[in-house]
Amino acid sequence: MLDALDEGDVLLVTRLDRLARSTRDLLNTLALIADKRAGFRSLGDTWADTTTAHGRLMLTVLAGLAEFERELIRARTGEGRARAKARGVKLGRKFKLTPHQRKEAMARRESGKESQTEIARSYNVSHSTISRLSI
Repeated sequence: MLDALDEGDVLLVTRLDRLARSTRDLLNTLALIADKRAGFRSLGDTWADTTTAHGRLMLTVLAGLAEFERELIRARTGEGRARAKARGVKLGRKFKLTPHQRKEAMARRESGKESQTEIARSYNVSHSTISRLSI
């Protein structure tokens, strides 16, 4: 898309995050657009308009603030996960099989009388779930 821009064109996006994922990426992309002497506008973020000096200033400042906020959210989320783990909260997907079912399935697998697929069907899980079970 950027290669197709000509002088005087205006690149229009629905939201700013459709153009870039970080401030650095945004500023690099906007620099490419400016080098082609084209403009940029966002329909959802009316302040994001590089066709005016005021718009360029607002875009740079607000993009920096948005990235800062994302970093704060990431830090808070990480701290919350660490506190939850310290309290003993188990994160991630719940086990398909109960501890009793796992022991039973391992015993059935070790007996060799049934295939892993047959054992898996009886618990309504995939054969790979049974193959991953360990003592």
